[in-house]
Amino acid sequence: MRFIAAKAAAALTAVVAAVLVVPQPASAAAQLIGNGVFTSTTAPWQAIGQTTVTAESARMRVNVTAVVTNPWDAMVASPTTAALTAGKNYTLSFDAYSTTAFKATTTVQYVATPSSNQSLAAAVQLTTGSKRYSIPFVAAAATNTAAEVTFQLGGSGGTPTVRFDNISLMETQTTRPTALYVSDQSNPAKYVSTHQGTSEATAIGSNIANKPIFEWFGGWFTDLTLAVDTYVGAAQAQDKLPMLVAYNIPNRDACANQSGGGAGDAAGYHTWITEFAKAIGTRHAIVVLEPDGVAAASCATKPEDQYKMLLDATQVLSAQAPNAWVYLDAGNATWVAADDMATRLVKSGIANTRGFSVNVSNYITTADSESYSVAVNGYLSGTVGAKKYVIDTSRNGNGPWTGENNWCNPPGRRLGSAPAKQTSGAEYVFWVKVPGDSDGSCNLGEGIPAGTFSPDLAMALINGSS
Repeated sequence: MRFIAAKAAAALTAVVAAVLVVPQPASAAAQLIGNGVFTSTTAPWQAIGQTTVTAESARMRVNVTAVVTNPWDAMVASPTTAALTAGKNYTLSFDAYSTTAFKATTTVQYVATPSSNQSLAAAVQLTTGSKRYSIPFVAAAATNTAAEVTFQLGGSGGTPTVRFDNISLMETQTTRPTALYVSDQSNPAKYVSTHQGTSEATAIGSNIANKPIFEWFGGWFTDLTLAVDTYVGAAQAQDKLPMLVAYNIPNRDACANQSGGGAGDAAGYHTWITEFAKAIGTRHAIVVLEPDGVAAASCATKPEDQYKMLLDATQVLSAQAPNAWVYLDAGNATWVAADDMATRLVKSGIANTRGFSVNVSNYITTADSESYSVAVNGYLSGTVGAKKYVIDTSRNGNGPWTGENNWCNPPGRRLGSAPAKQTSGAEYVFWVKVPGDSDGSCNLGEGIPAGTFSPDLAMALINGSS
């Protein structure tokens, strides 16, 4: 019933890695690192103690030149472009790898009193493969808050060479953004970019690619922090709300198995959702948590284990991504009765979230989805209290189809209402499902693997055709 498959996921991993860019400045979330990409120079970064610094292949190469005991005896540092504001949230992100694995230290500290006034002092386990690190922190109070970022590389017991790239320091917006983020890396947007001048690209560009669409995250990303941080940072730089789907629970899509997979077990899922949440950090975001996870739990061998994993996920997101509005998925209006769904949602941690989502990747009308959500809330009101809810309208313009496999690329469907915040009923109508991405090899998607973007499927939704 879902739409991410292994082949499409592998391709998506490669694309995200290839298009990584440091978020550009915006008035609400300015980039505070003067040079984090090292295209031709490392300035204003300075080598301190037993290090040398050079630009190499658009990275900063740092050589530790002598064995030293203290981390700060071999370091690099760069001043921020503006003083920090005490009490405000910031995120330091960077890519790094080393010729030998060891634990380094990164700090954001005040230049006037660096050893005694550090807003951030974090241990970073460097490996021989490049990884993305994303670390939120709160700026400390001080008389002089002019700051610097440091990477302290001493104390490894050797003389490693460490390479850094895509270093970013940004403040989390004080006011939550109201506009939704439109990514130029969505599947429809990438199709438009590579097929300019065609009638299909023009239609898809003006009807789909220019809309805010959710980005889906699962185990197909080899570096989850890189994928999440890149997407969230790009949205933050535009003062827009990023929209993410967390989709990696064990026994994923347990009923239909079109998008089966997920983490191997509960421990693996806890590790994954923790990395996902930490990569968002204190930044503002919207998260739809595990489409079908609650509704399809009954198809798993041990449904109660599914609910426990979801409960844990809601707790992790609440603790590690406190500014993310999380909506726990509640299936659709024709799947699980409202009273049963409310019971399942409570077991799955709905109390720790902003609310629930309905109709993800489905075609049920907005009106029927509203009625179902109100009914679910009627049962929740006696336990955890009524919750906010959101509706996926990406493909419900013509309502559901009555033929076989009516959930899988059915003919004659149409795009629904564009994503927007509502003044009544659903808090948002969203395009959680990516219009044009196949549900699997069935109906109009015959021969198109789940998760693969098809211009024909996109055009069918634009035109409401078979």
